[in-house]
Amino acid sequence: MSILVDENTRLLVQGITGSEGSFHTRRCIEYGTNVVAGVTPGKGGSSFDGVPVFNSVEQAVKETGANASVIFVPPPFAADAILEAADAGLSPVVCITDGIPTLDMVTVLGYLKGKTTRLIGPNCPGVISPGKCKVGIMPGDVHMPGEVGVVSRSGTLTYETVAQLTEQGIGQSTCIGIGGDPLIGTTFTDLLRLFEEDANTKMVVLVGEIGGVAEQDAAELIKEMTKPVVAFVCGATAPPGRRMGHAGAIITESSGAAREKIAALSAAGATIAPSPAEIGATAKRVLESMA
Repeated sequence: MSILVDENTRLLVQGITGSEGSFHTRRCIEYGTNVVAGVTPGKGGSSFDGVPVFNSVEQAVKETGANASVIFVPPPFAADAILEAADAGLSPVVCITDGIPTLDMVTVLGYLKGKTTRLIGPNCPGVISPGKCKVGIMPGDVHMPGEVGVVSRSGTLTYETVAQLTEQGIGQSTCIGIGGDPLIGTTFTDLLRLFEEDANTKMVVLVGEIGGVAEQDAAELIKEMTKPVVAFVCGATAPPGRRMGHAGAIITESSGAAREKIAALSAAGATIAPSPAEIGATAKRVLESMA
C-alpha cells in the first residue's frame, strides 16, 4: 500500500506544453506514471508525446478518466488552475508552482473547504510512491519501495533524506514534499494521520524547518501515533527576522525557531536526527530497535 498516489493514479498535467511541464511530464512517464491527459488552453486537440492535450480540465477528465493532477502553471494563473482541478473532482492536486500570491492562496484554501480535493503544495516537489507512481519533480532513481514514509517542508532535503534511506537499504512507502510557503493545502498532521492508517508504513521520517508552528502541531499528533517518527529540523543557526530559502522559513517569534520545534517533537516521542547527514543512520537505528 501507499498514500495519495499509486498504480491506479491516472494523471493529468496542467501546463503540459510549457518548458517545466513538458520536461517533468517526460520524467514521470519514464518512471512509469500513467499520464493520461494534459491541459493547455488553446492547444486542445494536439498531443504531447502521445498524451492528448485538452483546453480544459473538465473536458480532459470526461474523456480520459483522469483522477489526479499536477500543476506546472505560471504563478499568476496557478490559483485558477487549482480551482479548475478541484471543480473537476481531482485528488490529489499537486501544485509545483512557486511564487503564487498569498492572497490567491487565501482564496484557494477557502474554496477548498468542504471539498474532497486534497491539495499538495504549492511550491513543492510533489509526491512519489516508489515503484508505483511519481507525481512531481523529484529524481525517481534515488527512491526504493519499502515501508518508511517521508514528509518534508524542504524539497532538496526530501531528496537527500530519501537518498540516505535508500543507501541504508531502507525503502519508502510514499514520499511527500508539502511545500515551503506560509499557506499550503496539506500539512504534516494531515499526512501523519494517513501514514498512521497505512498498513504498509512502519515508520515516518519528518523533515521540518524554521518558521510557523507546523512542527509543533505535528508533535501533538505524534503523541498519539503508534508508529515511530524520526524528525530533523533545519535552520538551527538562522537569525531571527531573515527569510531562509522558503517564504515560510522565517523566525518571527520564538515558536518559529528550530530549538522550539525540536523540543516539541522530542517531548512528543520523536527520535531527533542530530544533523541532516545523520537522518538515514538515525532511521536505521530506530528500525533495528523495532526488530
